[in-house]
Amino acid sequence: MDFRFFLLLLLALVCFFPHLSLSAVRVPKWLVENKGDESVIRMKTGASSVSFDPTRVTQLSWNPRAFLYKGFLSEEECDHLIHLAKDKLEKSMVADNESGKSIMSEVRTSSGMFLQKSQDKIVANIEARIAAWTFLPQENGESMQILHYENGEKYEPHFDYFHDKANQELGGHRVATVLMYLSNIEKGGETIFPNSEAKLTQHKDDSLSDCAKNGYAVKPYKGDALLFFSLHPDSTTDASSLHGSCPVIEGEKWSATKWIHVRSFDKPMKRLSSDGCTDENASCPLWAKTGECEKNPIYMVGSEEAPGFCRKSCNVCSS
Repeated sequence: MDFRFFLLLLLALVCFFPHLSLSAVRVPKWLVENKGDESVIRMKTGASSVSFDPTRVTQLSWNPRAFLYKGFLSEEECDHLIHLAKDKLEKSMVADNESGKSIMSEVRTSSGMFLQKSQDKIVANIEARIAAWTFLPQENGESMQILHYENGEKYEPHFDYFHDKANQELGGHRVATVLMYLSNIEKGGETIFPNSEAKLTQHKDDSLSDCAKNGYAVKPYKGDALLFFSLHPDSTTDASSLHGSCPVIEGEKWSATKWIHVRSFDKPMKRLSSDGCTDENASCPLWAKTGECEKNPIYMVGSEEAPGFCRKSCNVCSS
């Protein structure tokens, strides 16, 4: 069986059978990192390789699509990221819905800073593992942001996809977010999804704060990583991905965020035609014949604000 085919099959099992945990899928010996462990998948990334363990991944919710990777980062990696950021923190900002510019707001009261991509070997390895786990190219990701929450600090529920056009120019919408917890916290600081359907079935005990009881809650544990998608598979925005960070009650919270876009964030996409009447991909005619103009109109046709990439084959060019 081809390596890539197996991985696609693995994803398909989880996509079509949401009740199935990745831990229930047994990985064949020829994909393992070593002879003694049949759970670790090793993937080539250029000249090197990275590994991830699907048995540590649990599906939390299907609306939104959210997954938790236990022990994604080692304790040393967590401490290293905190060390890189500790003396460089600034007041966190939010994107203005109208202009797209970064502004201060009481909605977000943490402090943070951005690392450089591949800043050192440890950061580069973490970024490669994120790409391997999410199956999304590294170039689609923003630089990693390190965040620090002290007592009472929070981030009110918000969306990671954009409401303004300016922020969509480079890379398009944020399709996925990987949130890595760098410290344990005594009380509060949970990640909460107020619109998740899973909030109705989640058991809430006294270890969770009152804020965490207003939605599906993920308690921070050092080394764990939370992956959730802000867009549906058809690339439309997912309102159930609304999320926030509950106020810290006891202790302090450190986290690292990697936002991943639908296109390359490193370089803007050059359009072949300014009037939106040229196919931007050689496969457009084939896709159009198989009905993708109707199945995937956001990409194929687009809108007046953001023309699609196969408008000619979809016969929607204006005369």
